[in-house]
Amino acid sequence: MEFLQIDKRLLAYPGSRKAFHEKWGWMIYWVGEKQFACEFIASQNAKPPYTGRHLLSLKCDPDRILELRQEYPESILPGYYSDGRTWVSIYLESDVPDQLVFDLCDMSYDLVFSRLTKKVQQTILASS
Repeated sequence: MEFLQIDKRLLAYPGSRKAFHEKWGWMIYWVGEKQFACEFIASQNAKPPYTGRHLLSLKCDPDRILELRQEYPESILPGYYSDGRTWVSIYLESDVPDQLVFDLCDMSYDLVFSRLTKKVQQTILASS
């Protein structure tokens, strides 16, 4: 899957925006001042199995993380540089089906959006 498709999906959510984090070299996706996704290439100095991989990190339900890591042990990893209990990193050049990646994008956005205050949620939905 080309990342452009994922980028379009991530930016289609109400209130979604992205910003490049220069220090890290990552593209960060936000809703209501909270991060729900990031896309990057792990450095060559990163620990295996992350080393040099093109990754998408997403917020995820902890129970679902366990299932995903069993089903795709080489492709869905604990969240890189984040809490591996609540984040996953998906190796984008792997066997993970496109629809699953989109479903995980949806879950990540929904999890983060649901934790925003009702006022912030209403403001985002009203401006969409």
